[in-house]
Amino acid sequence: MRRPGTYVACVRVHVVSDVHGNCSALARAGVGADALLVLGDLVDFVDYDDYRAGILGQVFGPDVVARFAKLRSCGQPGELAHYSRSLWATLADPRGTLEDAVRAQYRRLFAALPVPCFLTPGNVDLPHLWPEFLSDGLRMLDGAVTEIGGLRFGFVGGLPMPSWIKTVRGGPWRPYIRPEDEFDRACAALDRVDVLCSHVPPSVPELVYDIRSRRAEVGSRALLALIERDRPRTALFGHVHQPLAARARVRATECVNVGYFRRTERPFVLTW
Repeated sequence: MRRPGTYVACVRVHVVSDVHGNCSALARAGVGADALLVLGDLVDFVDYDDYRAGILGQVFGPDVVARFAKLRSCGQPGELAHYSRSLWATLADPRGTLEDAVRAQYRRLFAALPVPCFLTPGNVDLPHLWPEFLSDGLRMLDGAVTEIGGLRFGFVGGLPMPSWIKTVRGGPWRPYIRPEDEFDRACAALDRVDVLCSHVPPSVPELVYDIRSRRAEVGSRALLALIERDRPRTALFGHVHQPLAARARVRATECVNVGYFRRTERPFVLTW
């Protein structure tokens, strides 16, 4: 029992996901926290709010993004990928142009991060570029566990893709979409975690369904199996911007979508 006039120190961690280029909010996300966790999608590839922004808008201009957005919402199957490939084919060095644009965003985003900060990549990130921007106090974790304030935090990045689905490539853009068995191995590498951190949610229907796009986004059966087996106290994730349910309990685990940080600009707060 706490004696009068005494207090118990607690650890406070802030968690964000789906930053999508919002540097100014990211710079404030760790204020008052002992650590910041970033669960992926730092990059703003296609900005549907400002067609001049985002990588596609910066490289090709707002008219191209307007066409891209229209095809995404009502184009024929394969039409968007064909249009994207045709755009990148007009450039002398499409891969170099793309990665230079991504590096420009990462330069600003990583400079805005407080320390300590623990990051795992989302599906629109290019994690092979991250080592260029990591420094003391900034750690990338993927299929790995670290201890924060006495609790074990496990991280899995990217998006799993079943082997029977062939990813359609739309040019040089290679999002972090992993074969499902590779993603599952990253989950299997996590042992005795108290807090499970991933970009995508576990495969729980109300957690993967997006009410704006009116479709189920990708979740992970391996994450769900890990939760049912090890029963961590909390599972944190993002990816689904407008979820049908932001929370659900799986056995003893509270599963929480930490929110679409680009819009909310509010980190999820975890204390113990």
